[in-house]
Amino acid sequence: MVAEGVGGGDAGLVGRLRACGAVRFGSFTLASGATSDVYVDVKRAWTDPSVLGPIADALARRVSGEERLGGMELGAVPLVVATALRTGLRFVVVRKAAKAHGTQQRIEGELPRGARVLVLEDVTTSGGSSLETVEVLRTAGAVVERVVTVVDREQGATERLRAAGVRLEALTTLSELRRDGS
Repeated sequence: MVAEGVGGGDAGLVGRLRACGAVRFGSFTLASGATSDVYVDVKRAWTDPSVLGPIADALARRVSGEERLGGMELGAVPLVVATALRTGLRFVVVRKAAKAHGTQQRIEGELPRGARVLVLEDVTTSGGSSLETVEVLRTAGAVVERVVTVVDREQGATERLRAAGVRLEALTTLSELRRDGS
């Protein structure tokens, strides 16, 4: 099941993620410190144009009235750029921290006040990174109502974002990756 009842996962996407080595089964420690029997590394997917292209196409199909795309460095940047090339939409990149030099800004790219932004993510777990991205963009005057992720690990991101008034949509989920791969 895809987060928030958005249509079923893309079986072709699951196969592509597995074929490029983005989905691995075993014993892994996640960035959060939690352990998991599945590791999802979408960066392996976006370094291969034959996988990035279909991901960008799927993300582009999720655009619905937004004026900008946005995402946090590093994981979302290729997804945002590739999707912008598909849609013609401008994009912004949120830095994890403000630059220590120059203008010391946290957002790269033009972001008019009131612009509707669709946030893209590679993988969501608890939703912390997504929520941080949303908050930075909202503080800058953007309207953010949705986050689209390539993979939702189904570990609280949907609920956490919902509490902030944001809908999470996933191209596929950890349940779908497990079902098709283990």
